[in-house]
Amino acid sequence: MFAYLIFTIIGFVSGSILYAYWIPLIFCNKNVLTASSDGNPGTANAYKAGGFFTGTAVLIMELLKGLVPVYVASRYTDITSFFFIPVMIAPVLGHAAPFFDIQKGGKAIAVSFGVLLGIFPHVRPVLFLAATYIVFSLVLVVKPHLFRSILTFAVFFILTYLFTSAASIKISCFIISVIVILKHIKKYHGEKFSLSFLGLNLI
Repeated sequence: MFAYLIFTIIGFVSGSILYAYWIPLIFCNKNVLTASSDGNPGTANAYKAGGFFTGTAVLIMELLKGLVPVYVASRYTDITSFFFIPVMIAPVLGHAAPFFDIQKGGKAIAVSFGVLLGIFPHVRPVLFLAATYIVFSLVLVVKPHLFRSILTFAVFFILTYLFTSAASIKISCFIISVIVILKHIKKYHGEKFSLSFLGLNLI
């Protein structure tokens, strides 16, 4: 049990490092909190504020901060144990509510992908999340991004619940989805919902 606690703490600290805030600030002198319309320290805003190379560096680091602690933990602990649940949640929670400044917390999308990559060879959850994002971005297009993410994580959890056997992964994905959805709801500023299918406007 002590090992799970250590990996949980490491994951939370790792998640609390907001690379989407620090990398553009250090290398481009751009503050994504003030440069973006939603004030979110996220990967998309890092691309907008710092350009391709800065955004890509942020994306890689945001993925790794979730992937590395979870993957290492999975090598030394039992991923099917209920004690593994906080290990998976910690990086996402750290990003959403960093211990050094809760107000700077992000929406935790990239780090969620990282966490799901970290539970390899359990690949279904990350494939479900990626596939759902693709469907709602290219086929049944949901706008704005805020609503797309909310719907994506809701469907992602349903698919994971139905087609993943490990209860620890199911519960972890549910809590991760709740965190991400709540963060998006908190940052809602009255954007209008729209839905289209292969370019045909439905709503």
